[in-house]
Amino acid sequence: MRSDSGKHHGSVKGHSNTIEEANRYMANARKILHKTPIEYFDYKDPKMVSEAAGTAYLAALLSINAYLISIGFIKENLPKSIEHYWDIVIKKIPHNGKLKSSLKVAYQNLHLFAYYQGGTSVKMVKDGIEKCKLIIDMMASSIRKIPEKNGYIDPDIKTVAGEPSVKYKIKHGIRRKKK
Repeated sequence: MRSDSGKHHGSVKGHSNTIEEANRYMANARKILHKTPIEYFDYKDPKMVSEAAGTAYLAALLSINAYLISIGFIKENLPKSIEHYWDIVIKKIPHNGKLKSSLKVAYQNLHLFAYYQGGTSVKMVKDGIEKCKLIIDMMASSIRKIPEKNGYIDPDIKTVAGEPSVKYKIKHGIRRKKK
C-alpha cells in the first residue's frame, strides 16, 4: 500500500473554514463529474474522472484534519499517510467504524482506482464520492458537538473555551492541560 505525502493536505487555518473548504472541493468534484459524459456505465474521460476523484478524496482528508485541529492537534502533526489516518480514526475520532469504512471506500475507489489507475466505473466513483460526503458530514457534526463538551480546546488560542486563564502545554501533537 502506497503512503501519501503530507503536502496535499492544504492550508488549515480554522476548523470551520476547513469544513467549508472540504464542501467547496466536493462541489468542484461533482461539477467535474457532471460535465463528464457516460457511456455503458463508464465515464468517457479518464482525465476528468481522475481530477474529480482526487478532489473529492482531498475533501474528505481536509474534513478529518479540521476535526483533528478542533480537538487540539497541531497543524504540523496532522496525518501524512493513509496508514496514519487509519490509526487516528481508530484512536481519536467518534463514529470510527462508519468513518473507517467510508475512508476505506474513498481511498480504494477514488484515490487508488480512479485517480492512480484511471478507473472510470460510474458506480465505483459515485460510491466513493458518497463516502467522501459522508465523512465530511460526520466531521462537521462532530465539530459542532465539541463546544458542548467540558474542556473544549480552541485551536487558535491555547486555552479551554470559557476558561481563558487555564493554559495548556503541547505534548505529542495534542494540547493537554498542565498539571
